[in-house]
Amino acid sequence: MRDVAAVAGAELFKLVRRPAAWTLLAAAAVLNQVFGYLIPYLAYSGGGSGPMEGAPRASVLASTLPDQLVASTLGGFPVFAGALALVLGALVLGSEHGWGTVKTILTQRPGRTAVITGQGVALAVSLGVAVLVLFALGAVSSTAIALAEDRSAALPPAADLLAGYGAGVAIMWMWAALGGVLAVVLRGVALPVGLGVVWVLGVENLVAGVAGSVLSSLAPLRDVLPGINAGSLAAAVMPGRPAGVDSPPGINTDVADGRALLTVAAYIVICLAVMTWTFRRTDVS
Repeated sequence: MRDVAAVAGAELFKLVRRPAAWTLLAAAAVLNQVFGYLIPYLAYSGGGSGPMEGAPRASVLASTLPDQLVASTLGGFPVFAGALALVLGALVLGSEHGWGTVKTILTQRPGRTAVITGQGVALAVSLGVAVLVLFALGAVSSTAIALAEDRSAALPPAADLLAGYGAGVAIMWMWAALGGVLAVVLRGVALPVGLGVVWVLGVENLVAGVAGSVLSSLAPLRDVLPGINAGSLAAAVMPGRPAGVDSPPGINTDVADGRALLTVAAYIVICLAVMTWTFRRTDVS
């Protein structure tokens, strides 16, 4: 455990000094604020014209208020924030391969299992903090809108906030674990990032669209995809959306709540197992 803690501390030390890590957090925060608050509020202020035309103005405003904090924050997790988490996972688990420093690390005291476990712990801690930051920024923005429009600034119940935070962390861990396992297996960063982002933003949407329209026989395959289950898990902890306001891209109810949670957890466990097994057998001579 001491070696794992030492590796995790070293990884966190590196992460907070890596511009790429801060850039990913900033990108997630900007996307969350723009699509969760800025665009809906501008649509409301402009009389309903623009990207949310057709939704009642009152409903558009209601979607930005504090009682919708969980929905507004988790809306981008299955797709956009998930893709950024995948990139972070690839950076944490694959950078040593790209730098050619894996052999140097393994000549020090920690064993291979301690190294990969410590990196995983550091990744988990950083994602937990990132999700907390996104919730905090959402609370600030939604409260500001509520005060500006003389609406209730009451946040959701604590139980709902905890459920939303837990679901958000689980979703981000899953995507980061997928990026990490690709990085360990492929021994790098660039290819895992490219493959992962194409999968998140392209392949999953294509399979889901085909399964839901012209080829329903693909529905069983669709229902085990990581993005679909992430979207279903997010939907399970969201309050009801105001009338006329569509759910964000990636949010769905295709998979039952319990099954979605189990599938997300299974992806995390399997990815960690594959990462550990592969890293322990990697030839770095």
